[in-house]
Amino acid sequence: MIEALMEVRGVRHTALVANDGRVVARAGLPEEQLNAELTLIAAGRAVIGSLQANLNTGDWQELLLDVEGGPVLLTPHGDQILLTAFDEVASLGRVRFAVRRLLGTA
Repeated sequence: MIEALMEVRGVRHTALVANDGRVVARAGLPEEQLNAELTLIAAGRAVIGSLQANLNTGDWQELLLDVEGGPVLLTPHGDQILLTAFDEVASLGRVRFAVRRLLGTA
């Protein structure tokens, strides 16, 4: 399923991670980078949880993090999070569209 994102220009890797931190699927993500990306997702979940509590809201659409290795888009999919790492912020529109199309929300 998520392998299709690798065909989008600028996408470096992607991973679908369950609520318990288990990797459901991944594409283009080398084993040596896996722990760093799982840590990034855990931190993203903490930020999202804090915002939800402080803003008194339950839903979120996506979270963009611009980190040292390049931008990362976190997108909810049920109780899972889809991480999509890409080359530069200028690619965000193309990446967002591809993610939404993949998840059936476009």
